[in-house]
Amino acid sequence: MGEIGSAHDTGVLRTFVGSCVGVALYNRRLKIACLAHIMLPESKGRSSQPGKFADTAIPKMIHQLNQLSHGQTVRWSAKMAGGAKMFAFQSGMTVGDQNIQAVEQILRNLDIPLLGKCCGGTQGRRIALDVATGEMTIETMGGNPETI
Repeated sequence: MGEIGSAHDTGVLRTFVGSCVGVALYNRRLKIACLAHIMLPESKGRSSQPGKFADTAIPKMIHQLNQLSHGQTVRWSAKMAGGAKMFAFQSGMTVGDQNIQAVEQILRNLDIPLLGKCCGGTQGRRIALDVATGEMTIETMGGNPETI
């Protein structure tokens, strides 16, 4: 949780999320991808684990991806999953809702298109990001796998 993984050419990046959000940034042409397991929308000045917060994870991901692209100008794309309401007693704006909203706003501000998402609901999800294709496969507990 709160980690960022990146890879190029081949491989699969994986995580499991509930109210957390899995955010993928990738470039299919270069076969470069990054996946973050974001737990909270804002760092509020905390910087010890940048992958934990939407406002620090996404800039850190871009930094890692830019290193993997060796200075090429690259247009990144995004996909995301998670942000579930994990507890029946939750009402109003949950931490999952806040995570989704924060990630979407940051992506808009950075002009990174969000090409797919599988968010909300009440179940956790397994996420697998294929580095070579940019395809994200989401397995919602009790449901059929979905690829975005």
